[in-house]
Amino acid sequence: MQDYSLFDIIGPVMIGPSSSHTAGASKIGHMAAQVFEGEIAAVEFYLHGSFYKTVKGHGTDKALLAGIMKMEPDDVRIKDAFNIADARGIQYRFFEADLGEVHPNTVKIVMTGKDGHVETVVGSSIGAAKILITQIGDTDVEVDGDYCTLITTHIDKPGMIAKVSTILAQHRINIAFMKVFRQNKGDTASLIVQVDAFPGSDVLKEIAQIEGIQSAKMIRALEG
Repeated sequence: MQDYSLFDIIGPVMIGPSSSHTAGASKIGHMAAQVFEGEIAAVEFYLHGSFYKTVKGHGTDKALLAGIMKMEPDDVRIKDAFNIADARGIQYRFFEADLGEVHPNTVKIVMTGKDGHVETVVGSSIGAAKILITQIGDTDVEVDGDYCTLITTHIDKPGMIAKVSTILAQHRINIAFMKVFRQNKGDTASLIVQVDAFPGSDVLKEIAQIEGIQSAKMIRALEG
């Protein structure tokens, strides 16, 4: 039997009418903003299924944009997200999209930085303000935001996971969960490591310097 917390029963602390379409939406935006390196200049939201159908009534659009600006689900400024984004010079657009066989509350977020680089994140709001990031760039992932999460892309060869684990152990960072994704043997792979504490920048730098590591990012756990 699945365990439920008090927050699963009474709902999260949040601004807005819906834990799925408002709180979950802001969390997806927040996670996407953490993935992005640099300052976001423009963002496009491709809304799938019920996420698009309820975008106005439940404030999904404002919540997603607020998340991009790293507002928490209980931030009273969510209702003013459009005005705040305008004041910050962030361009934003919303589109209806068919993203295929995905959860009805799914959004593809395309972020463009002031330096011109682009990052894409796909995430779903799966109920009770719970979310799941399923794609970062071209890489399939599973990130729920419940833990601080290390995400690496690396060459798929023996010893890579051991090297990353060793560095975390040396810094006394406990691993809660770990999963590896790869498209083809010997090609690029992704390692998702959920940890109990947020590592310092020195730990991330050390991991990034491992031979064969192509990128390394840390995402903080979300509140609520």
